[in-house]
Amino acid sequence: MQLRVVFAGTPAFAVPALDAIVAAGHSVPAVYTQPDRPAGRGRHLAASRVKARALELKLGVEQPLSMKTPESLARLRLLAPDVLVVVAYGLILPQSVLVVPRLGCFNIHASLLPRWRGAAPIQHAILAGDSLTGVTIMRMTAGLDAGPIVARVEQHLDGHMTAGDLHDVLCAIGAPLMVEVLRSVAEGTAVLREQDANAVTYAPKISKDAARITWGDCAETIARQVRAYDPWPGAAALWRGQQIKIWRAEVRDGHQGARPGAVLNAGPSGIEIACGSGSLALHTLQLPGRKRISAADFLHAHSIAGDQLS
Repeated sequence: MQLRVVFAGTPAFAVPALDAIVAAGHSVPAVYTQPDRPAGRGRHLAASRVKARALELKLGVEQPLSMKTPESLARLRLLAPDVLVVVAYGLILPQSVLVVPRLGCFNIHASLLPRWRGAAPIQHAILAGDSLTGVTIMRMTAGLDAGPIVARVEQHLDGHMTAGDLHDVLCAIGAPLMVEVLRSVAEGTAVLREQDANAVTYAPKISKDAARITWGDCAETIARQVRAYDPWPGAAALWRGQQIKIWRAEVRDGHQGARPGAVLNAGPSGIEIACGSGSLALHTLQLPGRKRISAADFLHAHSIAGDQLS
């Protein structure tokens, strides 16, 4: 059954869901996305990934600064959606908006709710060392990611996935799952299950400051940071007064008693740094204004033996 679906999303994570909804034959009278923002070194206004894709699909685009104004609400009512699908839109939807679609508002969230409600579930799952994550589709309510669950799919996490890797896996899972949910909603067969309030955890937005490495932490904790902050903002340390970003690293046994941040070994197998517990072999690094390079290439240009990172 074809539905009239208004779509709201902004980053690349939302694009596969938009594509899947259109491919399934649903009518999409409008795509909501955040206003164009300055980007790049020239700080020129740039469209979101969702806007770019919507224009390619020849869909109407709406970019309100807020969904809380009477004008925004009136425009949405005029579109008369059966369903509003929300995927990483980035604007708060008030209750007055949530009640407009005839069959409700549905959101793709990149975790197994109620674990990791909030803005950065992918990064926090990696930081916490979770072995299992996934995608949840919920019917939206006024609370933060608190609505009843309609469907979810689990995804195992290994010790090598970066946030970028997991992002790609989860958005590929979420798109067809949303299409299946829309089918069940249209047929009246969708089953909603309330979240367990006792199992709630939160995933606040990631900041650049959070990505600064503390070498006194254990090596496993720092290795998770490296994976969680790839591709943004990049786990960072200081070396000879300048920032160095670490993009790939491996936990080692290390040497007991070494000062955290000290360079223990530097060779073809990596640059080994002492941590509060164990050590970390750095394999891919980046200096300001430079490209990512291997530890071997870094050592061809720099002598680092005996240095201290902070």
